Amino acid sequence: MSLWQLLTSSFVIHAFFAITAVALAAGVVGYFVVLRRQAFAAHAIGHIGFAGAAGAILIGWSPLVGLLIFCVTAGILVGVAGASLDDRDTVVGVTLTGALGLGVLFLSLYSGYANATYSILFGQVLGVSVSDIRTVSLVSALVVASIVVIFRPLLFSSVDSQSAASRGISNQLMSVLFMTLLALTTVVAVQVVGILLVFSLLVAPAAAAEALTSHPIRAVFLSVGLALFAGWLGLFLAVWLGGPVSFWITALASLTYVVARANDSLKTQRLRKARV
Repeated sequence: MSLWQLLTSSFVIHAFFAITAVALAAGVVGYFVVLRRQAFAAHAIGHIGFAGAAGAILIGWSPLVGLLIFCVTAGILVGVAGASLDDRDTVVGVTLTGALGLGVLFLSLYSGYANATYSILFGQVLGVSVSDIRTVSLVSALVVASIVVIFRPLLFSSVDSQSAASRGISNQLMSVLFMTLLALTTVVAVQVVGILLVFSLLVAPAAAAEALTSHPIRAVFLSVGLALFAGWLGLFLAVWLGGPVSFWITALASLTYVVARANDSLKTQRLRKARV
């Protein structure tokens, strides 16, 4: 089968649309993950969701149902209890350790072969169906639309929480809303790159965008663009050269950050030399 035939096959086209939907949501939400310094929370929510997937498998439910319940619950809990920077990492850490303990328990109680659970760990983008694409697209659209609605107060709360509070913006409400959106983004991204790698798609493009520009709107669009670049090119390389799609996507996403940081360092060195 030729490369063109592979690229135009139904499973690759399905993967393309799924990756596009996920990249849009991850790029937008990822900018605020980096801005609010909540990379640890983004990393933890995915692992907390794995415990939910394992629990769902144990009782005969779809693992995505358990993933959704645990991720959203964890997001709300972290948002409510960890709105302040001082408490955030502690709340996330305690929630993560508790969920991982439950995950180990659920897996030990399950006597069957939890293939669906392990596919959530590593992603299954080449196996998504039309119904999966609809679900992913709907959730991604909901996430992006929600961020657009709360963009200004969320940005204000993320940059200067004390001034935002003095202007009547509830930092806790913003925290809960954002963590819920982060949880939903994690759920849809899991089908593309898996729980173990979702962190890179959420953080790397956004961190690269922040290193390239300080303007919020430009940074969001650049973050989305870099996420799409990593997703589309990663899918192409996986079809062309072989290997897991999730590996190529995360490798390219990480590469964008390395290049952006190198470019930022070069600019800083040139400015210093110019001043001297």
